[in-house]
Amino acid sequence: MRGAAILTTVAVCAGLAGCGGEHKPGPVHTQLMAPEALVASDHLAPGLPARFGDTNPTPWEGITPARYPVHGLDAARYQGAIDWPQARAAGIAFAWLKATEGGDHVDPGFERNAPAARAAGVRVGAYHFYYFCRSAADQAKWFIERVPKHAGDLPPVLDIEWNHTSPTCQLRPDGSKVRAEMRTFLDLLERHYGTRPVVYTDPAFYADNDLGQMAGVEFWLRTVTAHPSERYPGERWSFWQYTGTGVVPGVGGTVDLNAFAGSRAAWDAWLAARAQ
Repeated sequence: MRGAAILTTVAVCAGLAGCGGEHKPGPVHTQLMAPEALVASDHLAPGLPARFGDTNPTPWEGITPARYPVHGLDAARYQGAIDWPQARAAGIAFAWLKATEGGDHVDPGFERNAPAARAAGVRVGAYHFYYFCRSAADQAKWFIERVPKHAGDLPPVLDIEWNHTSPTCQLRPDGSKVRAEMRTFLDLLERHYGTRPVVYTDPAFYADNDLGQMAGVEFWLRTVTAHPSERYPGERWSFWQYTGTGVVPGVGGTVDLNAFAGSRAAWDAWLAARAQ
């Protein structure tokens, strides 16, 4: 993130390796395979932590995801019921689960997976996929009504990106309107949950809307072919989505994988500052 970063993030920044720094609608995942046919060891991917695999690995150069000790996943209904104890044992420390989209869609994966993830010791948060044909206020209200506060959960996430495949909404507002809508949504959720949401985005949306000029934003950035410092020059970030085709024990198909931008001590400090 740039500019006046939120104070809680700045407090942790000294421990963040990446503190200085493409989601798919829903998100969209590759076609799932049966769990018994998809084992992490069958899809070894250099540059990833040893207990994770990738069905479409990147030939990493420079800084790789394996540099970071704290990893997590994000998932939606497509992953079904996840075996969270198995995923936790493999090194999954956190999970953001899709909860809502627009102003009238609920993803059943959140209710199915969140309690079991918490019980397994995985830190959980909910994300909202933004829809440009509904107002920011309507979407914030929809999310708040369907995602209860839960002590210890991760901050909510605003997943905002162009959705060119949407059959119902092809709007692409200009950057000033996008940033204004984002501020409205973030402010309303912060007021309700007591912690400011994280913003997930991809390189195209970030560049098209000049998101680097937004103060007080903590970013979760997608880049599946290079380190965030290459795709978002000069940007600060706390989370990096490094693949959409990851393989994790306990997950019956491919899944998005993410790294936290710091040490385990920095992760603990971030949770203390940013969790609900």
